[in-house]
Amino acid sequence: MDIVMQGLAAITIKQIVLWVIGGILIYLAVAKDFEPALLLPMGFGAIIVNIPMSGAVTQMIDGTAVEGILDILFKAGITTELFPLLIFIGIGAMIDFGPILQNPFMLLFGGAAQFGIFFTICLAGLLGFPLKEAASIGIIGAADGPTSIYVATKFAPNLLGPISIAAYSYMALVPVIQPWAIKLVTSKKERQIRMTYRPESVSQTTKIVFPIAITIVTGLIAPNAVPLIAFLMFGNLLRECKVLDSLSDTAQHELVNIITILLGITIAATMQAEKFITIQTGMIIALGLVAFIFDTVGGVLFAKFLNLFRTEKVNPMIGAAGISAFPMSARVIQKMAQKEDNQNFILMFAVGANVAGQIASVIAGGLVLMLVH
Repeated sequence: MDIVMQGLAAITIKQIVLWVIGGILIYLAVAKDFEPALLLPMGFGAIIVNIPMSGAVTQMIDGTAVEGILDILFKAGITTELFPLLIFIGIGAMIDFGPILQNPFMLLFGGAAQFGIFFTICLAGLLGFPLKEAASIGIIGAADGPTSIYVATKFAPNLLGPISIAAYSYMALVPVIQPWAIKLVTSKKERQIRMTYRPESVSQTTKIVFPIAITIVTGLIAPNAVPLIAFLMFGNLLRECKVLDSLSDTAQHELVNIITILLGITIAATMQAEKFITIQTGMIIALGLVAFIFDTVGGVLFAKFLNLFRTEKVNPMIGAAGISAFPMSARVIQKMAQKEDNQNFILMFAVGANVAGQIASVIAGGLVLMLVH
């Protein structure tokens, strides 16, 4: 009974707030199906690390530091960058680069949709964040959770909690945020532009050479991005070589599922109330939203700019699919196109831009790591 009373007496308002936040994340995962594989373990983890005297995190007992299981997992999987890199193998095995190889033009939209990253880095710097922290916050705009975690681990491990929450929350909210941002900078007539899809066959040799070539080219441009792009492309190589189907299936399912569970609940180790409930956390989440919106708007405006010089116009919504939230963003774009014109089918173009965004976000992360010192 004395232990129970000590626990109750140790509860703080901030811990209760984190319980509520954890509950909200679980609600979004279960009731709204928003990135449940990550938001549910993150939400549950936020609750357990904020139980007074929780053995899940490191605590002092009789003057001796007793390491908690989440801190052990954090050192093994996050500090070493192991978890985000392993997830990239699974993501690569899931991606079909066929739409890009059929329409290499879509690569431009992947690059344009990273504008919000660099805009937000500048904005965060103006708000007083050190350059490395500002760079970590800006990467949220890529809507690529593993890349955000990877960069934050190197540059701002103290901000890993709010950066991870923001990155995965905005990924989950793509169907809510992107339509609003797109309509802000497009007209109904522009959203009704039809595009003619001309499917072309892509040889298996091309599909095998592509991930190898992208890895080499990226390594030459941004050497610091090699771990990210190499693991992503290795996963894709497992998929496309057609002789390692069992390994490809394992990467897509068992590997991704196990690492996702561990990653989600481990990130919660950084969500202890006294460190997490701060004005700085609120600023990071707000800046992450700015980055995400400006990435979307940047891609759309780039498509509108190209239309000034093209006879066959591009539906500017395609540009918004250049973020890394694959395949959610492509689906949102197709849904919006059919809402404006039920005979408008631009899904394959949107998928191409979306896959390009996956590559571009990794390269952007590598460039940030290389350029920021």
